[in-house]
Amino acid sequence: MKKIKTAPFVPDKYEIEKLDDNHAKISIFPFDIGYAITLAHPLKRIILSSTVGYAPTAVKIEDASHEFDSIRGVLEDVAALIVNLKNIRFKIKSDADRVKVDYSFSGPVEIKGSDFNNDDIEVVTPDAYFATVNEDGVLNISLVIEKGMGYVPSEEIRDVTEEGYLPLDAYFMPVKKANYELEKVLVEDNPNFEKIVFDIVTDGQTEPTEVFDAAVTTMLKQLEVFGAEFEPKGATKAIASKEDDETLKKMMTKIEELNLSARSHNCLTRSNLKYLGEIVMMSEAELAKVKNLGKKSLEEIKQSLVDLGLGAGDPVASDIIEIFQKKLTELKG
Repeated sequence: MKKIKTAPFVPDKYEIEKLDDNHAKISIFPFDIGYAITLAHPLKRIILSSTVGYAPTAVKIEDASHEFDSIRGVLEDVAALIVNLKNIRFKIKSDADRVKVDYSFSGPVEIKGSDFNNDDIEVVTPDAYFATVNEDGVLNISLVIEKGMGYVPSEEIRDVTEEGYLPLDAYFMPVKKANYELEKVLVEDNPNFEKIVFDIVTDGQTEPTEVFDAAVTTMLKQLEVFGAEFEPKGATKAIASKEDDETLKKMMTKIEELNLSARSHNCLTRSNLKYLGEIVMMSEAELAKVKNLGKKSLEEIKQSLVDLGLGAGDPVASDIIEIFQKKLTELKG
């Protein structure tokens, strides 16, 4: 007989496949049919529209008064330098939203992205070409690097640009690719569940996992407008931090994954304990009362919890316990 649902399944698995420093695949599952794309599409839109990055917003070049000027001893004219500058991806090392940096290059030299590295700035495209200065040339240049989102045209920057600086079109977006695929996944031999696999590539200003975490945070903040007074009955609260998220994941670990001895495992399962979190919420005295659980088995279980950074009766944040209990009810219901 087909089980009648009273609530959609809540996904409880989160996997990260790091392909390189700037490329990762992130999987979340299992979802009821239709729920995966409901979540995946807005997250993709947020990633592509609201991820924070860095870009030069203004440049001042000595002896150049406009973008069609040329500079003695420099192969490229100012227009070409501006185009090349947009291909160099900068990153502010500090928490500052805006920095101004000065450079002086004497020829003969071929200037690349790596030549812009200093105490304030890191260039994540070190091989990007910028300019060639002849042996009798000198290129003095000042840049304004800012933190921002999306694309801002130079016309919107012009009014706040300092005198002597040329405003630049600012391409802040650090994400080069953000796609997702939906895959079928089994849940207890039921094939009617889906997995979201996000494929994210960045330019190096930020890691793909940080991009994804920021998008999730943005989505949750957008929903805060409804406030606690509009909180649906039985709603599951959001995880407050990565540490809390890790704690919840550990609590959702199945007993069979603890590699306990057969005696310890059987004692727990016969008492209908299936998840690590159920043990964590028990006091040591309560755990000792589990039927047929001897002193040796008790010590083995306690050591397994310690190895995972938890322990029977250890304090866990109330909101994490609330979320765990909600998930447990859904899984056992």
